[in-house]
Amino acid sequence: MLKLLRRYTKKVDILYLALCCGCSAISVVVLVSIGHSQLGGSNNKASVQLIASLLGVMLAVVTSTVDYRALARAWSLHGVVAWGLVLPTLFLHNFRTGFLTVGYDAGGTANYSWYRVGGMTFQPAELAKISFVLSFAYHLSRVRGRVNRPLTLLGLLLHLVLPPAIIHLQGDDGTALVFLGIGLVMLFAGGISRWLVAGALGTAVVGGSALLVLKPGLLKGYQFKRILAVLNPDDPALADITYQQNKGAMAIGTGGLTGQGLLDGQHVFVPNAWNDFIFSYLANALGFIGAAVVLLLLFGLAARTLATAAKSTDALGRYICVGIFAALFCQCVINLGMNLQVLPVIGVTLPFFSAGGSSVVMMYLCVGLVLSVGLHSTRRYGETLE
Repeated sequence: MLKLLRRYTKKVDILYLALCCGCSAISVVVLVSIGHSQLGGSNNKASVQLIASLLGVMLAVVTSTVDYRALARAWSLHGVVAWGLVLPTLFLHNFRTGFLTVGYDAGGTANYSWYRVGGMTFQPAELAKISFVLSFAYHLSRVRGRVNRPLTLLGLLLHLVLPPAIIHLQGDDGTALVFLGIGLVMLFAGGISRWLVAGALGTAVVGGSALLVLKPGLLKGYQFKRILAVLNPDDPALADITYQQNKGAMAIGTGGLTGQGLLDGQHVFVPNAWNDFIFSYLANALGFIGAAVVLLLLFGLAARTLATAAKSTDALGRYICVGIFAALFCQCVINLGMNLQVLPVIGVTLPFFSAGGSSVVMMYLCVGLVLSVGLHSTRRYGETLE
């Protein structure tokens, strides 16, 4: 057993796994502090995070031993499971049967994208995200070199647009935006013409702006107010919307160099700090140094993911790594933008740090896929892809 473990650690990207574990360790410590300062001493969220992280590490190791090519080819199997869990939430809202609630509204914002099992919640969109990365990577690898042909591109665009459209119908626009970001980055890596990208972006900006002007009711009331809150955070009429972001920005600004401390500090209160705004609490408790360490860890994960993509012997492995990089990058940018008051609050968590068992486990499954590419597909820099 020890010999097998030693052989595995020599082949796997152990630094990549260590960076993930470092993120999880900081998350658990910060969640203990949040429990002490905001939840009456409860360590429930920290305990769930610890268990999810340990389970995630084990699943990452197991996933890494499975050839990613086989996982990609099984897209129909995991696609049916993932989207089979997502689709019922489109029609069933807070539907209870025994200890199971389908389409559970976890945040009180008409986001019915959750399942509640007993006292635990699970978001199937996280599983669908992994399935989407695998299936879209497989699709891109099958049409490599023909991406810009009209019929091929149409098929890819349908594959790209359908998942975020379904997630949007769930009411989870933050996750839908992440799906869209993943697909666009993967499509760019697949070789789509830069002129097509520029034209599509221009059309999207102009068309989207015109649509909002012509149909201002397209956005839900609270969504429109959240956009206004970023543009005018001091507007008294938006005080109920801007409160969390203002507190988050205040927490970051008052953290200083070394922070207010973890368990015994005088922290700025940030509502639901354990979730989307954990970075604000962390910056307040650990200061600029702690926030910088978190950013360096996340940057290291993104860089190692792209490094694995660069060493892949085939296009499929490269596209999978690019997709996971895109998921990590999009979630980090959106979440940090929310915390820094430059983007509206749309319910996107900070990978590995925000409390949430299902999201943590799914992130580690993504880690397992990157490790699988590294174990089963490596090449020297400068060599051409197949």
